[in-house]
Amino acid sequence: RELDALAATGEQVSVGLLAIALQNEGVEAISYAGWQVPIVTNASYTKARIESIDDKRIRTDLTAGKVVIVTGFQGMDADGHVTTLGRGGSDTSAVAVAAALKADECLIYTDVDGVYTTDPRVVPEARRLKTVSFEEMLEMASMGSKVLQIRSVEFAGKYKVRMRVLSSFTPWDIAIEEEAESGTLITFEEDEKMEQAIVSGIAFNRDEAKISVLGVPDTPGIAYQILGAVAGANIEVDMIIQNLSRDGKTDFSFTVHRNDYAKTIDLLKSSVASKLGASSVEGDAKICKVSMVGIGMRSHVGIASKMFRALSEEGINIQMISTSEIKTSVVIDEKYMELAVRALHKAFDLDQTK
Repeated sequence: RELDALAATGEQVSVGLLAIALQNEGVEAISYAGWQVPIVTNASYTKARIESIDDKRIRTDLTAGKVVIVTGFQGMDADGHVTTLGRGGSDTSAVAVAAALKADECLIYTDVDGVYTTDPRVVPEARRLKTVSFEEMLEMASMGSKVLQIRSVEFAGKYKVRMRVLSSFTPWDIAIEEEAESGTLITFEEDEKMEQAIVSGIAFNRDEAKISVLGVPDTPGIAYQILGAVAGANIEVDMIIQNLSRDGKTDFSFTVHRNDYAKTIDLLKSSVASKLGASSVEGDAKICKVSMVGIGMRSHVGIASKMFRALSEEGINIQMISTSEIKTSVVIDEKYMELAVRALHKAFDLDQTK
């Protein structure tokens, strides 16, 4: 509670200063802290969730012609205590206010001018997408794209709030003039503005580590005994693979965040492996995950095989594979990450304007 009370002060200073700056320019402006709106959250301090927003004060000020500035990242619980929303809270606050006001779009100004087919620092030919669906953006955000926080995209998708990613560094007069055509619009799949690309983008994540528990008995409940212990230590598991049984034994592999690698290895070696009768526990922290995302993958066949062929032609070995309706992910050696991304970007013609 006290950490939240302290952390919330930064945004309160910022909104006050911005309101003063606008007033000095002759613009009527008013600032509000989250608790003044109010933005009501649950009581999970440092990682609260928004439950409701009362939009009356904001609407009254907007009707009076004022610019309303609201703190992001914070709110208050049912008892009136200040809460903060944790990672991604500012974007989530913006989407929540837009949803409450039934706004046409929620504009997110960031350090890039939109969502690209992949990171332009890895592939200079990467192309800015005009539109992308909530589902695709969620997959890309969870797979390593750092443009938007996952929570804000989830919120926008749930309440059907269109989001537009724009650059803070675009001069204001140009931004206003070109707003409808600039940045990337994140919208719902049925929107007529949506592009119908098979593959929209390639995301990658260097923060992965692979752990294998070798020679465990191939019996019911073995996955739970391994992953239950890992979950009990508050470690999040991503991709999972279990090999075919041979002589009643099997190998079980999964990935975790690289920050949890040493902790997971120690946990498995100290307690789980001996209890299960595993032959050994092995790990590899020098891996990465590369993912292809696109809603068109639902209705097109051969996408995964084309991906695998492109990687094999570059001599890149695939260690693990994971798929969903609109995504195919592979785990490969970290040193091949940029090569893999460039090869896939070229194979699927993502540099070509559709």
